[in-house]
Amino acid sequence: MIARITRILLLVQLAVAVLLAMAVAHRWPQLSMASAALFGIDCILLLRAAIVANNFRVAARFAGASSPGESGLSKLLRMYLDELRATLVSSSWHMPFCRLGAAPEIFGHGVPVLLVHGYGCNSGYWQPMARAFRLAGISFHATDLEPVLGDIDGYLPQISRAVAVLCAAAGTTQVVIVAHSMGGLVARAWLRDNGWQQVAALITLGTPHQGTVLAQFGIGSNARQMCRIDDAADPACNPWLVRLNGSTDEKRERIVSLYSTYDNIVVPSTSGCLAGAHNVSFPCIGHVALASRVPVIACVIEHIRQVNQSMSIQEKPAS
Repeated sequence: MIARITRILLLVQLAVAVLLAMAVAHRWPQLSMASAALFGIDCILLLRAAIVANNFRVAARFAGASSPGESGLSKLLRMYLDELRATLVSSSWHMPFCRLGAAPEIFGHGVPVLLVHGYGCNSGYWQPMARAFRLAGISFHATDLEPVLGDIDGYLPQISRAVAVLCAAAGTTQVVIVAHSMGGLVARAWLRDNGWQQVAALITLGTPHQGTVLAQFGIGSNARQMCRIDDAADPACNPWLVRLNGSTDEKRERIVSLYSTYDNIVVPSTSGCLAGAHNVSFPCIGHVALASRVPVIACVIEHIRQVNQSMSIQEKPAS
């Protein structure tokens, strides 16, 4: 569904660019068609850039003391441009045209990885991570969560099927789940209901473990389930997330939460931390860019290798 939606949006943008180019060519006939076409394309790019900039503005409004100004204007500008690039590549190429295959990709004998995307995305979001996994010889599989705006608990059967498919393909009994944004909440909800027997570790990237104030601007049941919960954890504000965070989980030491110190979607950024988990912060990386930045990918791969080493030690017979 997301692939279809993003393709339609690209067609709409193309149509608008063509109409703008035709209007400019009609108004100023002395301009070449190439110049008119460039004007139309530039207008679309400026609109996309303005949307991302507004996203940062709204995030800064709610972030308070965690505003990006702490990192300096130059760092903020680099982060914005990096996030804009990641957003354009992800929404205009990877998600519409480059979804990961339906079958798992198996390399070697290590623990395989299940990739779970976030809100408004599909498996195409993971293309940069998938390339790194192939080079590292890490087996992986990705799922496309449907319906797009559905209840988070409704995604859990899809996770069960994906885990079963990946375990069967890799010949293992456990997987590592790597999840971005809302996908981390999906994974935690699945673990709440199914336990850790089939999961060696969970690595979340930019997951709003305490919700995000920006979710109030989203649509769908899943957006409401990501609304920010206050320090008092008032059940009325987001009963689903309050229940999830209140559920007994003695295995949170198996969770690694990677988050940006200024996330333009997860606001405040401290919501990326999860009590009892191993929390790792990254400075000045945007929300969409998290899964494509080299330091984050390297950290994910390192934790997967640590899981493999731990499992190898446990499997060695006592001497």
